[in-house]
Amino acid sequence: MFLSLHDITKRFDRVVAVDAVHLEINEGEFVLFLGPSGCGKTTLLRVIAGLEVPQRGKVLLNGQDLAPLPARSRNFGMVFQSYSLFPNMTVTKNVAYGLECARWSADNRRRRVDELLEMMHLEDQKDKYPSQLSGGQQQRVALARALAPNPLVLLLDEPLSALDAKVRAELRTELRELQKTLGITTIMVTHDQDEAMEMAERIVVINRGRVEQVGTPADLYCRPANLFLAAFLGHMNVLRVDWEDQGRPRLAGRPLSVAGRQTQSAAHIYVRPEAAAIVQGAKESGANCFPARVQKSTFLGRLSRVEVELGGQPFTVELQYRAASTLGPGQEVTVHIPPEAILVLA
Repeated sequence: MFLSLHDITKRFDRVVAVDAVHLEINEGEFVLFLGPSGCGKTTLLRVIAGLEVPQRGKVLLNGQDLAPLPARSRNFGMVFQSYSLFPNMTVTKNVAYGLECARWSADNRRRRVDELLEMMHLEDQKDKYPSQLSGGQQQRVALARALAPNPLVLLLDEPLSALDAKVRAELRTELRELQKTLGITTIMVTHDQDEAMEMAERIVVINRGRVEQVGTPADLYCRPANLFLAAFLGHMNVLRVDWEDQGRPRLAGRPLSVAGRQTQSAAHIYVRPEAAAIVQGAKESGANCFPARVQKSTFLGRLSRVEVELGGQPFTVELQYRAASTLGPGQEVTVHIPPEAILVLA
């Protein structure tokens, strides 16, 4: 395995920031650490970079223990949330800084800097200082500086969080395409779920210092391993269910069909808002059809979020905006929940 973390544990006084983390990362892979604020994802990234020393565990690169190597000797490029550019240096000198430290020749430095500035669309900004650049341009300079020495691994600590929404969306696409083109192993920290779902090949979800689940965006969204994952990734409806003596679930007084294994230890079911459907009128009586009353309909552009009361419980359905355009408060409707859309987690 290219990069391996074995039993990584990091404490700050009595606070356990990273708790016995095991992880394997393939060469050329784009992996995202995702989790709520304070969960330990940045601390884990800093351990990999060599900026923090763990109390226990090993970081291995192609089988070599990196513990004896300080951060400057690991050949890892790192981009921080705050850019950390040198304010007294031009764009060219910022990008060339790591190459000078590595004692590249002047000709090789010039060629490498020109190559990266072209790649980042910064050729016309090369003589400017950081204060003369926009936030997006500054982040491109920071990325070019991290890539200049041809690092083995690129580490990104919430590099887009300080940017406005439009620039952030543009840089997401650029960064992902750049990573694919270069084939560089990349680990990125974010708390933005949309960012993680859009960019990552695999997501590592971290909570309270522990890895909750590792998988593709589709795996985590459709097959969460536990209640934390179900509630954390995207929107999720939580509905209380009852169980008959025969071991069959009931919702709002009606039988409920659930695909796959059922367990009476589960007091709730979980349904994504986009997985359910609304039929206008309250006369539908098919399987998994339940009468409901519209409480609120919110227009969100390409879709609408319809909040209903279903058997005395709140339930949200997301529909294409045209399908929801005639739904208003107090209207009686029927909600259909497909059996395969229902998650049952003990």
